[in-house]
Amino acid sequence: MTVRSGRTVHDLRRENRTAILQRLYFDGPLSRFALGPVTGLSSGSVSNVMAELVAEGLVEEAGSVDSAGGRPRTLLRIRQDSAYMIGVDVGETRVRVELFDLALTELARVEKPLATHVSRREDRYDVTVVITHVRDGIEEVVRQAGVEPGQLLGVGVGVPGIVARTPEDGAVVHGQTIGWDAVPLERLLRESVPLPQSVPYFIDNGAKTLGQAEMWFGAGRGASSAVVVLFGSGVGACVVSDDLRSGRAVEWGHLKVRVRGRRCRCGAQGCLEAYAGAEALLERWREAGGCPPAGADEESALTALLAAAYPPAPGAEADAIALAVLEETAEYLGAGFADLINLFQPERILVGGWAGLQLGSRFLDSVRTYATSYALSYPASHVRVELGTLGPDAVTVGAAILPLADFFAHGGRRKPAETEESAPAWKTSLRERAAQ
Repeated sequence: MTVRSGRTVHDLRRENRTAILQRLYFDGPLSRFALGPVTGLSSGSVSNVMAELVAEGLVEEAGSVDSAGGRPRTLLRIRQDSAYMIGVDVGETRVRVELFDLALTELARVEKPLATHVSRREDRYDVTVVITHVRDGIEEVVRQAGVEPGQLLGVGVGVPGIVARTPEDGAVVHGQTIGWDAVPLERLLRESVPLPQSVPYFIDNGAKTLGQAEMWFGAGRGASSAVVVLFGSGVGACVVSDDLRSGRAVEWGHLKVRVRGRRCRCGAQGCLEAYAGAEALLERWREAGGCPPAGADEESALTALLAAAYPPAPGAEADAIALAVLEETAEYLGAGFADLINLFQPERILVGGWAGLQLGSRFLDSVRTYATSYALSYPASHVRVELGTLGPDAVTVGAAILPLADFFAHGGRRKPAETEESAPAWKTSLRERAAQ
C-alpha cells in the first residue's frame, strides 16, 4: 500500500521505529507518554511501535516515574546487550579494534602497532599487514567479549584517504598519502575475516568517523552545522550539516596554501598538510635548527616541541625556534580554517586527533586569531572554534557508530539482503521489442 506522499506503509512504520529508537537512545529512559511530543507521533503509534520493540528484545523497562495524579508511568530504554558493534581505526602508528555494546560501553580492545621505523610510508601501510591486523583484532575482541558473531550489527572502519564504492568490491580506498591505489578493502576483509556474510562492513574516511562521534556524543552535540578537523600526522576534515546524519569527508589537507611550496606526502606542492600536519611540523622544526629527540615517535617528538616552546618549569626560557615554528604553523592552520569558514559557514569548527588535542587550547587560541583575521567577517563572527571532547580514540568510536546509524535508519532491523526487483511491464515490453 502506498500513501499519498509516495512512501509505503512499510516506510512509515520504519520511520516511526527510527524516531522512537533515536529518542530513546539519546534522551532515554523515557515513558510512552513523553515519547509522543518529542517524536511527533500519536499515542497509538508510540504504543504499537513500543510493543514491537519490547517483543524483539531491543527495548526494556527501566523503572517508573510519578505522573500528575495518575498511575506511575513506566520508563523504557534501549537494551544495551541486544546487539554489538566493532569499530576499527587504521591509524598512523597502529590499528586499533574495539568492540562495543549498544550503549557504546567498550567491552574489548586490541591494538596492533604499525612499523614506524620503515623508510617508506607505503611499507608501513602494507595492505597485507593492515588486513592481518584487522582480522586478528576482530577475532580477539569477539573472543575476549564472548560475543556471538551473529549478534554484531556490523564492523565500522576508519581509514586515511578517499573511499569509493563499486558493485563488485564494495568499499575501495584511494589513499594517495599512504600508497593505496584503489585497494578493494571491503572485499579483502570479507575474504580474510571469519565473520558471517550477514555482518556488514562500513568503511569510511577517518575524519568522517571522528566527525560522527563528535556530533553524536562530543562537542558537536546540538550544532546545526560543523566542520570536524582531524589533526594527526596529516590533516583532514568532515563537513556536517545535521547532528544525527553522516557528514561528508573533504580532503582539506590538500588544499593549496602556497604556490610552488613544500612537497606534500601526496606528491603535490604547497598543500596545507605539508605545513600543518604533525609530520611536517616536526620536519620544519628540525630544518629550522630544532632538536627532536633521536629515535622518538611523532607523539613523543611533538611533546618535546611543546615542552621547548612552553617550558613547564617556572621562569624557564622558551626556545625561540620552537615558538617560531609553532606560530607559523598556527598561521597556516588559521588560513586553512578561514577557507572552511568562508566555504561552509559552519556554526562550529571542532579540532580532534592526537596532535590537535596534544597541541591544546593555547595553540588553538593563536589559530583562532589567524582564522578570524583571514576569514570574511560575518561568518567568522558566527563560528566557534573548539577542541573536541572525546579524546584521541574518537575515530574508533565514530567507526562503531556507522553500523549503529545504519541500524537506526532501518528502524532497528538488520538490513535485508538486496533482492532484484521485478521491472515494470512497460520496460519488459520495450526491451523485448528492441531485441527483435
